[in-house]
Amino acid sequence: MYVWYNEEKLFVNRRYQRKLVWTLNEKQQLVESVLSRFPIPAILLAERDAGGYEIIDGLQRLHTLMSFIDTGFPSLSAKYFDVTQFPTAKKRADDGAFTPKKGVEVITAQDVSTFLDYSLAISVMRSATEAEIDDVFARINTYGHRLSDQERRQAGVQSEFSTLIRCLACDIRGDSSSDILGLAQMPQVSVDLPMTKHGYNVVADETFWVEQGILRSTDLRDSMDEQCLADIAASVVGGTILERSKEALDAVYDANDAENTRISDALDVYGADRFAQELKYCIDELINVCESETPSKLRTLIFAGPSTNAFPAMFAVLMVALHELLVGQPKMISNYPGVKAAITGLYARLETSRRSTVAVERRRNADAIKGLIAPHLVDREAPVICGSNSTTDIDSTIRRSAIELPHYELKQGLLRLDGSFALDGDVLQRIIRTICAIANNGKDRAGSIMIGVTDKDEDAQRVKELYGLEPRKVGSRYVVGVRREAVALKEGPEDYFGRLKLAIRNSTLSTPVRDAVLSTIDYNDYYGLGVVVIAVPAQASLSYVDGDAYWRDGDETVKATSAAKIEELALRFR
Repeated sequence: MYVWYNEEKLFVNRRYQRKLVWTLNEKQQLVESVLSRFPIPAILLAERDAGGYEIIDGLQRLHTLMSFIDTGFPSLSAKYFDVTQFPTAKKRADDGAFTPKKGVEVITAQDVSTFLDYSLAISVMRSATEAEIDDVFARINTYGHRLSDQERRQAGVQSEFSTLIRCLACDIRGDSSSDILGLAQMPQVSVDLPMTKHGYNVVADETFWVEQGILRSTDLRDSMDEQCLADIAASVVGGTILERSKEALDAVYDANDAENTRISDALDVYGADRFAQELKYCIDELINVCESETPSKLRTLIFAGPSTNAFPAMFAVLMVALHELLVGQPKMISNYPGVKAAITGLYARLETSRRSTVAVERRRNADAIKGLIAPHLVDREAPVICGSNSTTDIDSTIRRSAIELPHYELKQGLLRLDGSFALDGDVLQRIIRTICAIANNGKDRAGSIMIGVTDKDEDAQRVKELYGLEPRKVGSRYVVGVRREAVALKEGPEDYFGRLKLAIRNSTLSTPVRDAVLSTIDYNDYYGLGVVVIAVPAQASLSYVDGDAYWRDGDETVKATSAAKIEELALRFR
């Protein structure tokens, strides 16, 4: 099995699979079972048409066993796997796939043999359809499972509503990715809880939900964020606020229930993408409220003082109220500090007893919130246009760039970091060549370039020294922004942004990709730092710059120098 793992033949389908959620103790207990030669449940795989195997059941177990060999955690006796005793693992480490722990106790050679010789029961579904795989997964997760209510609702359900909630939740948590990932990539889209410290890429305390105090970090493990989003989505799209109960949400997900039909029909008319962008816009505005004047956590405002309570139910009603005001009317916030003062102490002003869960009381609470906020809004001259580059989207893209290197490029800015504050040589031309390379990833393959973000600690530190600002860390990256550069150039953000657009417009990029990029390039204020997002939509044919084709080799942009390479790139669009 480790050989398949090393050869990247094991895949995870995020349409229905959970994140990595096991605690350290659960992992250690599994390793102990293997070392003691106790039986463990079988692994179920499905053969893929494209090669390799999709994990249907046993994701947590498989990743645990593979990561133990990769010295990701110790056994119950505080001993690590001895990589030197297993040539395949040693070569994998030598190739840089993982870094073995040094200066630690390791299990004995006999235990290594016991571990590697363990007969793992595996069943493989061959020539199975997507519908059959979904059905099997759903059946598995109805038998004495440990899934939370929301995980159970989402498990194996492939509807427009469930897809909306899954994708929206990934965007807001910051673990958005392609649907299909290699097993080794799962830590990069899983949530690290404070008490577990597995080294997963998404740190719970840094997510919007926990940072603002809406949920506790452990709530993310049980998909309480998805449950909250399902509550909001059904209430907004369906036109009436949902009762807050297990039964009400169960009905929304039950294909045999009339409520499911009502919400599904409403979503068909409303549009999933439209709702997702509108909600992210409302979240952005709420963040702006919290950041106005002296930055505050939403929980501090809601409870008007110290509190450790989560408040998903009140947050859901607050979002419904904001959506009705900012999108439904539409209005716009003219006084962010005024809104901040209006929602301070909100918990004490609303009905929060047990009867507050019924639909009629939730409606009254939403109307009360609208009454508090309304004096600080003005009419919007034009309907709100919710683009695809909200603060939430930027965070999600930054995290996604760590695992989908060919599709994303991060640049700290246009100016040199040597203290001269001069334009960095042919940086604009390099950006244009990278646009071409991302466009050449193939049919249905989109990507983006973000300017104002760096993945180098030393660059973030240098920006801090030169400009006196504090970079915002997102995953392993740092947002340093471009507003600082506009100030250094004695320009406004609009002029800086215009410089980029002019360079692209005057470039020799193939017309389809050039026009597509110019229609989607965007500037986001992003906590006052300013980030430029150059979206590169999927193309239908090969793109060129100055007659040359470029391609992405990992995170590098490379010119195709041979006819064979150009032909290979062209085949991606057939």
